[in-house]
Amino acid sequence: MTGLTILSILIVLIPLADIIYLFVIRGLEVISWAALTTITVGTGVEFVGGGIANAISGTVVLMLLATAMTVPLGLLGGIYMAEFSNNNRFSEALRFVADVLAGNSSMVVGLAGYFVFVLYFGWGYSALAGALTLSILMFPYVFRTTELALRKVSNDIRDAAKALGSTKTTMINRLTLRYAMPGIITGVLLSISIGLSETAPLLFTASFSNYNFNGNLLHTPVGFLTYVVYVYSQLPSNSAHNLAFLSSFLLITSILVINVVARVVVRRFSKV
Repeated sequence: MTGLTILSILIVLIPLADIIYLFVIRGLEVISWAALTTITVGTGVEFVGGGIANAISGTVVLMLLATAMTVPLGLLGGIYMAEFSNNNRFSEALRFVADVLAGNSSMVVGLAGYFVFVLYFGWGYSALAGALTLSILMFPYVFRTTELALRKVSNDIRDAAKALGSTKTTMINRLTLRYAMPGIITGVLLSISIGLSETAPLLFTASFSNYNFNGNLLHTPVGFLTYVVYVYSQLPSNSAHNLAFLSSFLLITSILVINVVARVVVRRFSKV
């Protein structure tokens, strides 16, 4: 049994390691200051050359907006579910909707974002439409991990705080949130990693631009790294392939850094 387990792990890990090795090596071969600081010239089948500064700036803007919208709502929702809901019908409905969203196809969410934000609200392809669509995909992970992390805190701690005269708000702020913080941080960083890796919902809502982000949140398409990976890897051009490898390298590095930071932060808060 142990041998089969090890063999199964190797069957999964070897191709994964090979893929990561390929993207890291090819990314390091083509990375340069010019590629990181110049914009793409041409888009799609009319690609000419240049760098990915527009995709980097667009990705940063999209993730900052999506995280700013997702984290507060997810935290407050998770706190309500764990500490105030008493498992009523409303909370059961919220939990069901969050679970459905977490298991839904990102393409379906992207198409819904296209009809609602791009067409119905009239925002056009824009950073705000893309970020809102991403936040819908990221929200369930913050929401559910916050609830689960808070529910794992021992009720003895809550009973002790009440016995000492602490109000519920004080107990949550000073005790339960601190003990649940490792799980909450893990959920937040997991949601950011998921947002960074999405392509389909942004194709429907952000489109793509080969210009740097100009501050307009509406009616202005915005570039992002996963578009470069998805589209440019299919073009018959070595320079397009180089940009795709560079974008893959940056995404892998970003997610790796996020996970390392998560482990360090979780270990720090686990000592509380």
